[in-house]
Amino acid sequence: MSATECGPAAGEAPSAPAGDRRAAVRDGLGVGVAVGLSGLAFGAAAVTAGLSPPQACALSLLAFTGASQFALTGVIGGGGGLVAGTLGAVLLGGRNALYGLRLARTLEARGWRRALAAQAVIDETTAVATAQEGRDAARAGFYTTAVTLYVMWNLTTLLGAAGAARLGDPEAIGLDVLGPAVFLALLWPRLTADRAGAGVAMGAAVIAVAATPLLPPGVPVMLAAAAALPALVTRGGAR
Repeated sequence: MSATECGPAAGEAPSAPAGDRRAAVRDGLGVGVAVGLSGLAFGAAAVTAGLSPPQACALSLLAFTGASQFALTGVIGGGGGLVAGTLGAVLLGGRNALYGLRLARTLEARGWRRALAAQAVIDETTAVATAQEGRDAARAGFYTTAVTLYVMWNLTTLLGAAGAARLGDPEAIGLDVLGPAVFLALLWPRLTADRAGAGVAMGAAVIAVAATPLLPPGVPVMLAAAAALPALVTRGGAR
């Protein structure tokens, strides 16, 4: 038997030791809890934008991608229509499809498990999974992050929405700034990650500022998000 037959297949990482898997689980728990707490801000921002607590919770349950959710509620809160807000959210969420291509061979999910895994392919789960050494550790990190963050995000969305609804008028105490503030916090690492990302961000900002006085609410967000599509296509092709 040759050395090639004995070792792992070309391009595949060997299975990780138990210690690496435990480290991946710790990473996933930490990221899931830390990021999940921002669901409080989303729940409050969604109610401030005009959504009911059940609508805010349904959005977190079904969409489960923070930047897109904040973009949608931001458009609605600014007077834009549901169609414009949804299209902008979909454009922002398009990057998750490229993440899925990156993780497909690592997760090797089939059937209904593939659909569940696709729902959990977001920035945080991808970051934790790709930071691990070995396929087993990557899977452990991905699923730990996914479950922890999904539970935390939906729980805190409920708490934030219910709390904001009980206040009567969230804008009166300044909760209307939570949506834009947390949205910026979610995007900031992507703006500073590399020069290409910063260039896309600047281009999107210029488009949004120029279009805001001329177009209805929601349309500038869609145009700004579209500015990132060439970079996504180029990066996806490279991968």
